[in-house]
Amino acid sequence: MTIADRSPRPRRESTRRQWPLQALEAALTDAVGGEVRFDSGTRATYSTDASNYRALPLGVVVPRTPEDAARAVEICRDHDVPLLSRGGGTSLAGQSCNTAVVIDWTKYCHRILSVDTAAATATVEPGIALDPLNEALRPDGLMVGPKPSTHVSCAIGGMIGNNSCGASAQAYGKMVDSVRRLEIITYDGLRAWVGAGDPVPGVNPEADELIRRLREIRDRYADDIRAAYPEIPRRVSGYNLDALLPERGFDIAKFLVGSESTLVTVLRAELALVRRPPAQAMAVLGFPDVFRAADAVTRILPHEPSALEGIDHRLVSLEHSEQLAKQAIAQLPDGTAWLMAQFDGDDQNAADTRTRDMIADLERTTGCSSAVLDDPEREAEVWAAREAGLGATAYPSDSPETHEGWEDAAVPPDRLGDYLRDFEALLDRFGYESSSLYGHFGQGCVHTRIPFQLRTADGIARYRRFAESAAHLVSDYGGSLSGEHGDGQSRAELLPIMFGDTVVRAFGEVKALFDPRDRMNPGKVVHPRRLDEDLRQGSDYRPWEPATHFSFPDDDHRFSEAAGRCVGVGKCRGETGGVMCPSYRATREEEHSTRGRARLLFEMLQGDSITDGWRSTEVRDALDLCLACKGCRSDCPVDVDMATYKAEFLSHHYAHRVRPIAHYSMGWIPLWARLGTSVAPLANALTHTPGVRRIVSAAGGIAAEREMPRFARTRFTETFRAHTDSTTGERGTVLLWPDTFTNNFEPAIAAAAVAVLEAAGFAVVLPPRAVCCGLTWISTGQLPTAKRVLRRTLRTLAPQLRDSTPVVVLEPSCAAVFRADMPELLYGDEDADRLAGQTYTLAELLAARAPDWSPPDLDITAMVQPHCHQHAVMGYDPDRDLLRSTGAEVDVLDAGCCGLAGNFGFERGHYGVSVACAEDQLLPAVRARAAGTTVLADGFSCRTQIRQLQPDADPRHSVEVLAQALRRPGAS
Repeated sequence: MTIADRSPRPRRESTRRQWPLQALEAALTDAVGGEVRFDSGTRATYSTDASNYRALPLGVVVPRTPEDAARAVEICRDHDVPLLSRGGGTSLAGQSCNTAVVIDWTKYCHRILSVDTAAATATVEPGIALDPLNEALRPDGLMVGPKPSTHVSCAIGGMIGNNSCGASAQAYGKMVDSVRRLEIITYDGLRAWVGAGDPVPGVNPEADELIRRLREIRDRYADDIRAAYPEIPRRVSGYNLDALLPERGFDIAKFLVGSESTLVTVLRAELALVRRPPAQAMAVLGFPDVFRAADAVTRILPHEPSALEGIDHRLVSLEHSEQLAKQAIAQLPDGTAWLMAQFDGDDQNAADTRTRDMIADLERTTGCSSAVLDDPEREAEVWAAREAGLGATAYPSDSPETHEGWEDAAVPPDRLGDYLRDFEALLDRFGYESSSLYGHFGQGCVHTRIPFQLRTADGIARYRRFAESAAHLVSDYGGSLSGEHGDGQSRAELLPIMFGDTVVRAFGEVKALFDPRDRMNPGKVVHPRRLDEDLRQGSDYRPWEPATHFSFPDDDHRFSEAAGRCVGVGKCRGETGGVMCPSYRATREEEHSTRGRARLLFEMLQGDSITDGWRSTEVRDALDLCLACKGCRSDCPVDVDMATYKAEFLSHHYAHRVRPIAHYSMGWIPLWARLGTSVAPLANALTHTPGVRRIVSAAGGIAAEREMPRFARTRFTETFRAHTDSTTGERGTVLLWPDTFTNNFEPAIAAAAVAVLEAAGFAVVLPPRAVCCGLTWISTGQLPTAKRVLRRTLRTLAPQLRDSTPVVVLEPSCAAVFRADMPELLYGDEDADRLAGQTYTLAELLAARAPDWSPPDLDITAMVQPHCHQHAVMGYDPDRDLLRSTGAEVDVLDAGCCGLAGNFGFERGHYGVSVACAEDQLLPAVRARAAGTTVLADGFSCRTQIRQLQPDADPRHSVEVLAQALRRPGAS
């Protein structure tokens, strides 16, 4: 299906001041160590965060050290330009995007400078992400207390700027409670370490003067501060003027926490750490509705849980949540809303006892249902589903897209139930339905995303009226406009409703003291831009709608909707776990994250900063290091599928143009493989004789370091012709798919599959002629050719498609094409849908069609590297279950992408990133395997990468070990 072309939108004129960028860029480049980038691609990459807002930065500085950042501040001051410090870029209120010079700390400035285990403190640079920091502290039994749901990617500097919290704040408080001292620099150049109490007088006269004037402001407004600041655990809105009160110790560091880069730049931070709990237990309590769940919070709080989270049925029913926590959700007690209460203990018995005591109390007083999740895997699943909430609720099925804008208000916990009832009534009054109500119920903080209509003037006006009404509602309850995500641009305009004009005037005086020229993240918190300005969509939103090859059925068949799908939560910037995003892990570059690439595609369709559409070199270069692993298709909370977007872009970028030579060599590998196998001795000699190999590699655009696989002397399809069918096929017939890689390089794998299938009672047939799934043409963006190949395949398989014959595919990437890519490339083709439904991996077939068959015993210990496409599209559970049913001891690695990823790792210029991906986690795990461990990898790319980089591992396809066991005497 081809989507109709639509005319491009008119460009939106900027209302912001024009700055002397050439001189600024030159001065920064001369003075700053690190990287200075003012190109349109970089500016597009940093144009937004996780909010509704968008503002192209002036440029981006990536400092190597805090001193580099201090010099950047000096240069910006000399040129009188705005400045913004940015951490993980996951802010939901718009505080991380501005027309300013952005300092991105996360690539280089992520060092742990010192750890004092006795005092439980650590000094760090602001770019370090929370998870890596906590992992480094683990051997000492320490951790940072607050743990936001974006803990895989949020940076400590951003957590300080935002006063971050998370579920663990129930026990450990907000980030303000973890900050002991900060090294800061103001826009005017004052640099000092600040903390509690007075500094030594006379050491820094400028600091003395600033502190004197700060005390004057504090004294003038002290009574107003005491009266206006709500005494609740989740007050994040506004500046922390209360930290300056005498009874709070006049703590300047704590005052600066949550100031959102509007007052100072943080260069280093000294943090107070907490001891890791020796044991934990979790109870889940079920209630008839979310209101009664909220009412029960006050019954639980006296039991002192370390976390107390609320979720409702809408969050649980979301597809992404179901994928993350399918087994855990099945264990939830009766109800349509649940409270998750976690208890710590000195040992497991103590944690369990506290949990049981709480359950007994709540069952007696509220009549709730209950369950204890005592399996760490199930606990982790529930937490993962809960933490994915803000992303997962962005696109609820059969409902409009949702937005931030009122997603983290907080009220006193003892008033939470009544507040939620009134909040639900407010939503009804404005004609909104929240995607879900959930959050940190133990501290009265509620998360939700609301289907604001931000593309029409009427919809935006209604959003403004709702935000104002919601602010009054929260303030009437003695709450905070923000209980976690900060004010930024979403709520700053509403601060007078919460604090009153007098305290807001104090905010302005403090801002003028620290930043008299209003150059630090202007328009946020103080003198804010309107909450309905600078919207990423807006009433003039009219992106270019180009014709596409893929149909994008989940995005209203519009590429602009697909490119705008990313909500910016930054899970793709995580350093461990899952598959997404291998190139970011290798480069630590924002533009090489899934989020960064999505931003560039969005800007390409906007046409403001990237003006040459499909011909954009900025987008091409960002997509060049995308491995097309498809990890984002499953790991991203909103299911961004960058592999598909890349294929679509490449198809148009190179239309009617000469492509990179690797697209012809690797993209057409099905043809070359058939030719190579026909003359295997000669082909192998040419590709493995050193001098000749270099010429062949150069001619084919292949990395000189990369060894090419050896062609088989005989294809599997040729040997199968002589196969004598010895099975009656009592379970029916299956078609074994002879993929290019198995058929031409490792035919023994297909032979092993025949042995296993026949042993399980199936008759095996092959296609009558050469067929292909088109994978390599898809991955190189040669989509018209891929569609022709797929249509030919459907014609060839027509008899099997008509009688619903299962198609067993041994190569996971080929199976993923049939299940995912093909239905979207050939949208509306009934045979394409039939093949998608009839495609099985071997394990899926045995589970579905031969559940009573007993596989042979495998007396092995196996380490398994799942293929990325299988992880993303089919999942690995059936394969894990099959292997474990043999009695094998199976360790399924969570080591990310192998880094070869089909043609990617073979292409010239990609070898370093390819190896870096493998060295991230996979190869260290393979090297550390116990003696005698069998390495299993069903993907041809995975096996090839492991063989070439760790030759002693000898990786095998899982079907090979099954077939080998069948050949043992006595095996059935």
